[in-house]
Amino acid sequence: MNRFSKVSLLFGVLFSTAFGLVTSAQEVITIQQAIDNTLKNNLQVKQSQFSESLNDVNLQQSKAALYPSLNASINQNLGWGRNQVASGLFQNTQNYNLNAGVNSSVDLFNGFAKINQIRQNKALIEVGKTNTEKVKNDLILSVITSYMQILFNKDFLKAAQQQLEVARQQLNQQQQLLEVGNKTLADVSQAKSQVASAELSVTDAENALAISYLTLAQLMDIPSASVYQVQAPLVDSFKQPSVKYSAENVYQTALQQFPDIRLSSANTRAAELGVEVAKGNLFPRLSFSGSYGTSYYYSENPLINNDTFEKQLKDNISKGIGLSLTIPIFNGLQAKASVKRARINLMQKRTDEQLAKNNLNKVVYQAVADLRAAESKYESTGNAFAAQKDAFYVIEQRYNVGLANSVEYSTAQTNRNKAEIDLIQAKYDLLFKSKVIDYYLGKQIAF
Repeated sequence: MNRFSKVSLLFGVLFSTAFGLVTSAQEVITIQQAIDNTLKNNLQVKQSQFSESLNDVNLQQSKAALYPSLNASINQNLGWGRNQVASGLFQNTQNYNLNAGVNSSVDLFNGFAKINQIRQNKALIEVGKTNTEKVKNDLILSVITSYMQILFNKDFLKAAQQQLEVARQQLNQQQQLLEVGNKTLADVSQAKSQVASAELSVTDAENALAISYLTLAQLMDIPSASVYQVQAPLVDSFKQPSVKYSAENVYQTALQQFPDIRLSSANTRAAELGVEVAKGNLFPRLSFSGSYGTSYYYSENPLINNDTFEKQLKDNISKGIGLSLTIPIFNGLQAKASVKRARINLMQKRTDEQLAKNNLNKVVYQAVADLRAAESKYESTGNAFAAQKDAFYVIEQRYNVGLANSVEYSTAQTNRNKAEIDLIQAKYDLLFKSKVIDYYLGKQIAF
């Protein structure tokens, strides 16, 4: 099941207006504030940004690899013991020598491997940046999902509390009517059962609301014990969103800006350059080198004239330059295997890119179809609620004068409550599905 399908399934039961459960002193967070807090604090974003920094370091290093290398060295050796000082003559002596120098080398040609490595590292920087955008984009959808889940649970709790209040009033009325002989113990028992069921619904709603607040707090990476409210649209301000979208137009727009597609495209480009880098190992390598050094030698051998340190360093200067050509003939098929692996990786990235496009096409077309279905459901549930509300009013009036029994009243009340819940659910479902379209179009999510 794809990500959109999971989200759509979750929000198949969304409600509308929010009900304040905490005091006005608590912070009220808007959807945009929740998104901003998440993008600022979430560790997934920071991890992706660290990867960006590593890619930047790799690029700088690959650029520096074009410059000549320069190294200095100093070697000192001290020896003692029996050494031959003349033909057939040995004696205990002590020798000391010092060698110092610098050398430099640079690749004149290496199959353009270093140039292509720079190009690939540039492409990988784009991969890193786009991956960060994808991480942020995925988090935004998660925040929207969690945010609206809170709204759903708040409205669910409000509806449950209203049903509990009605059930308690009904129980009180039944007890009063029992006292005057107009109701039986069976009617009172039925009313008590409804109160118990309503109390359980309130408990379930309270637990669900607490969990949804915790989920959003964890996404924002704030303390789990944080107490806050979320801002929801008022009933009177609800405006039915437009459903006049062309699925193909939405897809073509998303194809250009959606991070998942741009990430897969950047990975493909990096893989293409990876093939060129691997091919560089198949070509001969031509290098130029140069060296400059001097040495000093001292021995206790009386037959050796030890010049001064300064004189030896001056007299023993050596210089050299050289060209080195390395032609790959056979190296355990490492170079060819590297090229094959790079080409296979390229085919995988191209396949991943096409899969990303195919998936985007499916979810966009499904999202547009779901939005149109949500509009139809919203209209039909509105009509059904109006009808059930009228029906309940009639039964309630009849029940109050003894012309309807408790079963008829309970059934009518249940039908009315269910119709109201269905309407709220359809309203939020429509709102959510319209925001999903905005998400794929790259629009800012706001209520």
